Amino acid sequence: MIRLLTPADAPLYRAIRLEALAAHPEAFTSTFEREREKPLAWFDERLTTSDVFGAFIADELVGTAGFRREDGAKIAHKAVLWGMYVRPGARKSGTARLLVDAVAAHAAQRVEQLHLAVVSENLPALRLYAAAGFVEYGRSVKALKHNGRYYDETLMALFFDPEISRNHAAE
Repeated sequence: MIRLLTPADAPLYRAIRLEALAAHPEAFTSTFEREREKPLAWFDERLTTSDVFGAFIADELVGTAGFRREDGAKIAHKAVLWGMYVRPGARKSGTARLLVDAVAAHAAQRVEQLHLAVVSENLPALRLYAAAGFVEYGRSVKALKHNGRYYDETLMALFFDPEISRNHAAE
């Protein structure tokens, strides 16, 4: 089951977010050290102000993906898919694709473009996003630096019919 997380999910979200940051520090702009110090209220607030989707198997949160609309009149037609993570036990089960599809469906009703950045070495993620319809439009060289090593990011976008988001904005 995929659903938007609520502040009541903050303890579950905090646990999986810290797991993601610890397991794959090269994949996120934030760090485990930074977020582990944050109180539960910080995660609660994040779920209040952001659209974060959770994938559940039974009652266990096994994956997350966030949606953030760009702020500003000239870029409000775009949004970002961020914080994508699926626990190892749920990988290769279709969970990641369900999360991406849920964020994309959410985005399609709100914006014209959904963007993401993924570490260029993460071939399974690149295949996932391409299969979901994202196209590569650039590369950010040395985008992230962790433990003295640089990581490039592949920049990808999914384009929606602008009429859909224009009609939604008029509602």
